[in-house]
Amino acid sequence: QVQLVESGGGLVQAGGSLRLSCAASGSIFSINLMGWYRQAPGKQRELVAAISRGGITNYADSVKGRFTISRDNAKNTVYLQMNSLKPEDTAVYYCNAATVKATNYWGQGTQVTVSS
Repeated sequence: QVQLVESGGGLVQAGGSLRLSCAASGSIFSINLMGWYRQAPGKQRELVAAISRGGITNYADSVKGRFTISRDNAKNTVYLQMNSLKPEDTAVYYCNAATVKATNYWGQGTQVTVSS
């Protein structure tokens, strides 16, 4: 089992920045890929960014150049630095951990609200 605890959401004005953190515990040795997803009201959950254990990253086109995902393997923590935030970035952001056996674990979610 893997437990994920997110922090760092909040309310920010358009153009501002936030940093999300996700701390993993439990069977962390089994984690291969970690990422952030988001879900806005009335929309499906979508991938925002992901990072492999080796540091290979992948971003949604809508956040490229604005968001940066990073990972501290020593602290079992993944971060999402979000800059130049837009109102359309408003959503609940979820941390995800995928194991080598393709089991997915989710955090509880953290609200990000960007006001115009």
